[in-house]
Amino acid sequence: MDSIFETIKLDVISLSEKLPLLIYAILIFAVFVILGKLVSKGIKKGIERGDFTTTYQTFFLKLVRGLFYIFGFLIALNTLGFTSIATSLLAGGGITAVVIGFAFREIGENILAGFFLAFSRPFSIGDLIQSEGLQGRVKGVELRHTHIRTAEGCDIYIPSSQIFNKPLHNYTRDGLRRAGFIIGVDYEDNIQKALELLVNELASIEEILKNPKPTLLISNFTPNFVEIQIYFWIDTFNQEISLGRVRTEAMEACRTLLIENNFTLSSSVSTSLEMDKLNIVMEKKE
Repeated sequence: MDSIFETIKLDVISLSEKLPLLIYAILIFAVFVILGKLVSKGIKKGIERGDFTTTYQTFFLKLVRGLFYIFGFLIALNTLGFTSIATSLLAGGGITAVVIGFAFREIGENILAGFFLAFSRPFSIGDLIQSEGLQGRVKGVELRHTHIRTAEGCDIYIPSSQIFNKPLHNYTRDGLRRAGFIIGVDYEDNIQKALELLVNELASIEEILKNPKPTLLISNFTPNFVEIQIYFWIDTFNQEISLGRVRTEAMEACRTLLIENNFTLSSSVSTSLEMDKLNIVMEKKE
């Protein structure tokens, strides 16, 4: 019985001796927790002005707070005299990180790529982008992937590592996108007049921008007709404007205009040239 009381007495004495260190360690950890929250709040104000998405803000702020919590916990252990434990945690954490890194390499690569994309910001929600043949408007941005929707209505989730490591096309970054088509005119037609008519016709189409102006030039001389290359620009910030629809409208308007002004287009040039060379004689057999 006396031995039991003696053991309890020794434990109480030992605890009373270590109590100040325990309180000190708790205070150190609490200070790091408070510092983590204060620093994350300060960073949050800065990144909110930078127009970061909510996903990136949450990830970065959690990372900052987590680092403060880890450092505070390790210093608290060291204060209590558990230096070997703190060292083992650091070493074990490094080994664990390596093992997990190999096991989840692709996941980690996507998350890290998404983190860097948060700062480079090569695109925003609503932009029309293309990566490795996948094209669509950005509907959502996460750390591991970017959600786009194609013109066919298909939802595609592109891994962040692909966007980060491969060439990325952003068709709406500056609000301008150029399109074009070729129309062929007969050599015997007045090419200069055709150019003037086409310029005026393009200017009458509302969706085609006046600045930059449409560009028309002679691009090639084929055996049967003169190729006229036509370029025009549209405003990609206006998502109601469809490049395909505007291009179709411009092509049909130019075709109709030239036909109404008695121009011979490429689709009928070869036929008309061949017919000019024919001398058809009709003989009636009895």
